[in-house]
Amino acid sequence: MDRYEDSAWTARMAVGLDFNYAMADFVEQHGLTWEELAALEPRMAQVRQRLEEGRAQGRLAFMDLPYDQTLIREIQAVAKPLLEFLWEFVVLGIGGSALGARALHQALCHPQHNRLPLGRRQHKPSLWVLDNIDPDWLYGILDGLDLRRTGINVISKSGSTAETLAQFLFIHRMLKNRVGEDKLRERLIITTDLEKGPLRRLALKGGFRSLPVPPQVGGRFSVLSAVGLLPAHMVGINIRELLAGARFMDQRLKERDFLKNPALLLAALAYLFASAKQRPMLVIMPYASSLAGLAEWFCQLWAESLGKKHDLAGQVVETGSTPVRALGVTDQHSQLQLYMEGPHDKLICFLKVEKFQHDVPLPPLEMDLEELEYLEGRTLNELLAAEFEATAFNLMKAGRPSLTLTLPEINAFTIGQLIYLLEVATVAAGELFGVNPLDQPGVEGGKLTTFGLMGRPGFENYREEIRHYKPKLVKYTAN
Repeated sequence: MDRYEDSAWTARMAVGLDFNYAMADFVEQHGLTWEELAALEPRMAQVRQRLEEGRAQGRLAFMDLPYDQTLIREIQAVAKPLLEFLWEFVVLGIGGSALGARALHQALCHPQHNRLPLGRRQHKPSLWVLDNIDPDWLYGILDGLDLRRTGINVISKSGSTAETLAQFLFIHRMLKNRVGEDKLRERLIITTDLEKGPLRRLALKGGFRSLPVPPQVGGRFSVLSAVGLLPAHMVGINIRELLAGARFMDQRLKERDFLKNPALLLAALAYLFASAKQRPMLVIMPYASSLAGLAEWFCQLWAESLGKKHDLAGQVVETGSTPVRALGVTDQHSQLQLYMEGPHDKLICFLKVEKFQHDVPLPPLEMDLEELEYLEGRTLNELLAAEFEATAFNLMKAGRPSLTLTLPEINAFTIGQLIYLLEVATVAAGELFGVNPLDQPGVEGGKLTTFGLMGRPGFENYREEIRHYKPKLVKYTAN
């Protein structure tokens, strides 16, 4: 029996939410009263109903991804021949097509996974997520890889992402020249829409293996689809346990009382602080370096889902909540000064890990140095816990509200829970803000203008618009 099938173990692994330091009992006028929070119940009942309707209608298809056992078998079938000879696995993607894979890799693999000898990583390939088109950076990454032992996963839901297609054109020629046409076909996997788009046509025409992105699943909600699961499986992450964690959270989120439902409660808290308390910035601050990538993934999820010009009625509202990534303890020595004494415009959301894989003792120095004695005989684990407690406590004393999401430990099961919780909380927050959390109209303009500037047929008017716009003025430049 796998451990995630043991109800006693899964109960111990439940991710929790502590919002004590967000309440007026602790931060006085800067926090919420119980009455303010409870008064949101009628709206939260509507939100819960909207989520249920959206899921039943297929609009929130990401909520059903954890139950797709067929996909796991498809991923294993695609990965099996690759794992027999690959040393390197490269993901070409950007935004939601990249951040999830990187977050899983960072959270659930050895910090030096890409540099470990093959035997120590159980003959799993290293993972390189190329989510930028900086030519020097891209060339530098590829220059360090043995292309004869490299596989490429091209990821774009639409199949028309300019950055990803550009990367593909460059790497396709490089790989073809190194290994030949036949072997190239063996090691290139396309993850895209099941039926349409340039990459789907390419997969059919070129005979490349492919995996689907469900049509109703947006890129930033796709980490628990083939988009995130194939790269995760390639590096040895237990994707069955990951999805089991998401299913476990899904069952917890059936709780009708929003005050006991961690996703609805998180959405309600973030919304009330952004609106009633004029704190439109949400700082996500993990106290675990391995969760920094997950915080970065969350920032895209939250920002792109909630930052909207129009509400659902088409009225101009220009609303949203701005996510900021910080890392404990690193940013106690950089950003914390602002959070402690700067504007009252932030809600802090800590990610706390109760138990790490390693205990690191602090031995005595064996010389007389009084200033170090308090550390001798303690552990780095104790120091990290003390740093977290001290930071949260002093923010509270300064009237700076915070929440804490607690992971009993970092494993595939708890990460699956956390991902699912944050995705559902984001959609619920969209309902509260009155916006569509599933679209991203604000980024389309830049895409269209880029197509025009690069000479894509049919987009000439966008090129002409920028070329005939008012010129920049010399008096506003400093050279």
